[in-house]
Amino acid sequence: MKPTIAIIGASNNRSKFGNRAVRAYVRQGFEVFPINPAAKSIEGLTAYPNIREVPVAHLDRVSFYVPPEVGVRVIDDVASKSVGEVWLNPGSESTELESRATHLGLRVILGCSILDVGEDPSHV
Repeated sequence: MKPTIAIIGASNNRSKFGNRAVRAYVRQGFEVFPINPAAKSIEGLTAYPNIREVPVAHLDRVSFYVPPEVGVRVIDDVASKSVGEVWLNPGSESTELESRATHLGLRVILGCSILDVGEDPSHV
């Protein structure tokens, strides 16, 4: 089975990191679930309005590409799923979000999740 990831803040704008992450993870063999309440599809993949709608029980990763105040509003929904790790990418992190995620029992990693899978965000 392919590893799974939900990308919160996925975008159809190919210059945004939320889109670059979708492409990077697809290239690395992940089953990608883009999360964007305003999109029906992103890079040919079905987009979901929120993580609760993702049709799998377990996600290996959830990667945030939204401002921290948005992340704080959706982190409880993330905790409603079985999740291996939550990546707070540069610009999405905050003390409040990290604290809430940790309180909910989520494993939080601060860093660039695109780099972590061996892709260079500037070349995706």
